[in-house]
Amino acid sequence: MTDLRVLHRQALRTAEEITGRIGATRLDVATPCGDWTLRQLLEHMVGQNHGFAAAARGETKDRSVFADRPVGDDPAGAFAASAADVAAAFSESGVLDRRWWLPEVRDGRAFPATVAIGFHFVDTVVHGWDVARALGVDAKFDPEVLEAALPVAAAVPAGESRLAAGAAFGPAVADGGTGDPLDRIVAILGRSPQWPRDA
Repeated sequence: MTDLRVLHRQALRTAEEITGRIGATRLDVATPCGDWTLRQLLEHMVGQNHGFAAAARGETKDRSVFADRPVGDDPAGAFAASAADVAAAFSESGVLDRRWWLPEVRDGRAFPATVAIGFHFVDTVVHGWDVARALGVDAKFDPEVLEAALPVAAAVPAGESRLAAGAAFGPAVADGGTGDPLDRIVAILGRSPQWPRDA
């Protein structure tokens, strides 16, 4: 069985390739991620990368490590640096032997490392797709990444929690019947695969 961290690094590389295409794109453009602009989405992604890196290294008290972080005039560089941080943290010795504190998930529970990695893995795939759609480019994740991400997405709890203010994901929507695994993943997590047409 492939170590999920290997697939996680592949997902990060694809997300980094996508963010590297921002170029001169204005950062106030809309994204499929709720009401967030591209800047807000990128600042969230960078903050989550650093936050999960801190959790992997044993942080258990400081919620601010998960806070959104400014991306300034180099959003691609800020994302690349944060991706390198989280990839390095996930690879450190002993990281799989402890529970990770995730203050923004289920009332701040501590999770087994493999579960926590799964959370960040699927988040990387979905937010990578969000950025790609905002830029009008394709998100070309490796097939094995999508194969692994689909059951993780399907395991995200549904119900009233998805309707709450600030919920990480909205209610599932129709995937359009294309059979594309990425369409299925984003639809399960509340995004229309046809965005912005169905926005």
